[in-house]
Amino acid sequence: MIGEIEIGRGKRARRGYSFDDIAVVPQRRTRDPEDVSVSWQLDAYHVDIPVMAAPMDSVMSPETAIAFGKLGGIGVLDLEGLWTRYENPQPIFDELAQMGSAVDLGADPVTRRLQEIYSAPLLPDLMQERLRQIRDAGVTVAGALSPQRTQQYWRTVVDAGVDVFVIRGTTVSAEHVSSRAEPLNLTRFIYELDVPVVVGGVASYTAALHLMRTGAAGVLVGFGGGAAHTTRRSLGIHVPMATAIGDVAAARRDYLDESSGRYVHVIADGGVGLSGDVVKAIACGADAVMLGAALARASEAPGQGYHWGSEAHHATLPRGQRVRVGTVGSLEQILYGPATNAEGTLNLIGALKRTMATTGYTDVKELQRVDVVVAPYLPS
Repeated sequence: MIGEIEIGRGKRARRGYSFDDIAVVPQRRTRDPEDVSVSWQLDAYHVDIPVMAAPMDSVMSPETAIAFGKLGGIGVLDLEGLWTRYENPQPIFDELAQMGSAVDLGADPVTRRLQEIYSAPLLPDLMQERLRQIRDAGVTVAGALSPQRTQQYWRTVVDAGVDVFVIRGTTVSAEHVSSRAEPLNLTRFIYELDVPVVVGGVASYTAALHLMRTGAAGVLVGFGGGAAHTTRRSLGIHVPMATAIGDVAAARRDYLDESSGRYVHVIADGGVGLSGDVVKAIACGADAVMLGAALARASEAPGQGYHWGSEAHHATLPRGQRVRVGTVGSLEQILYGPATNAEGTLNLIGALKRTMATTGYTDVKELQRVDVVVAPYLPS
């Protein structure tokens, strides 16, 4: 039974846990790190590592999506970003890199400039061109749209030959209600598509179960863009990731029984910035992770050491900001090392393998069974 805490005579709340609040516990058996497997199968697509790159302009360009795919993951291109609004967005990235951080300038000048830049119209021809560029490189092709733009542009995306369709928003539900326009019917939409759909964010058992019933191949847990997100400050919405993943993993288990064996992948999206966070996300029940800030630190990242998401340039209510994350190494170093620091920003896959070996598990699915303790992180 889940305990509740009384926060006032008229209100009770559950206790939530973040990744910093928990730790995994080694078991009696250990293994050689070279004897474990970190591969992942999403629908018909087999990849070497359980990692998707977040559809954020600071992280993914067509070139970095290709590079990431060749390194064994799935790079997801933001189909509402600069690469589908401008034929050559590189001067814009250079301009943003010269502006400094919001901490130095105050958020307003940076936010206003982002709003101006992203007010340019989306160009369907560019959507198709960017996706075909990735397809021609021979890697898994994944593109993301927001729920608001999916009905308008999904045909363009599918015709371009996308392998995995991602519908990603701050909060996505299977029962959106609107008096202004016909909402996206996820059940009908997913049923009519011939490609697997990954949808989210979601952070509760009930919402996740409803999304799984739409036929989605995967569910994104969290609100994405953790390092650059201000949703908690501006909307009061926040769910600690360890608790959110545990709740959604329970929904996956119950839906597996309800559907007589249909498995929906749980993908942690948000708050996964370090190698230890990848481990803890899987330990809480995730099948894979979606990385944003962790990959924005790559020398190839379009953001040039800065990181931002779509919430940062919302036309009327920005819920994020552009932040300085720095550059720590190449994409390959971030994923596979060698690490030149002990901060958890490099060799993420090597760290995952070592934890699996230390706890005695042979694959990612087994690692979900590892014991977890509540052990709040105490910085030295």
